[in-house]
Amino acid sequence: MYAAEKKEIAVSVDCPEDLTVFHDSKWTSEALFNLLDNAVKYTPAGGKIAVSVVLWEMYVEVKVTDTGKGISESNQAAIFRRFYREEEVHEQQGVGIGLYLAREIVTRQGGYIKVVSEPGKGSEFSIMLPTK
Repeated sequence: MYAAEKKEIAVSVDCPEDLTVFHDSKWTSEALFNLLDNAVKYTPAGGKIAVSVVLWEMYVEVKVTDTGKGISESNQAAIFRRFYREEEVHEQQGVGIGLYLAREIVTRQGGYIKVVSEPGKGSEFSIMLPTK
């Protein structure tokens, strides 16, 4: 059983079927896995995770939104540092390298990753990959 199913988290995906993105599929998959893994870890049972893909003029945006615990503004830059873990999440399995790797993978492909989050309201991570 998948972790999201076990926690009864509703997962939705909205992606155009005819969209083509030039990227390293192996490494981009790893970056997306890290975002989704964190979303499942930090979203409580019965929560929601939404994945959406939008084509902009210069970028393709892959957005992962959750109804998890959220991240304070003061910690949002720090979460992308290698081995960083917030004090209150030490009970969760992990070593604090997933978001660091996601950022490195996306950056090396000419893209960037950003987060919008508020404690108690969840998080929204966006991977922006160039269209060309």
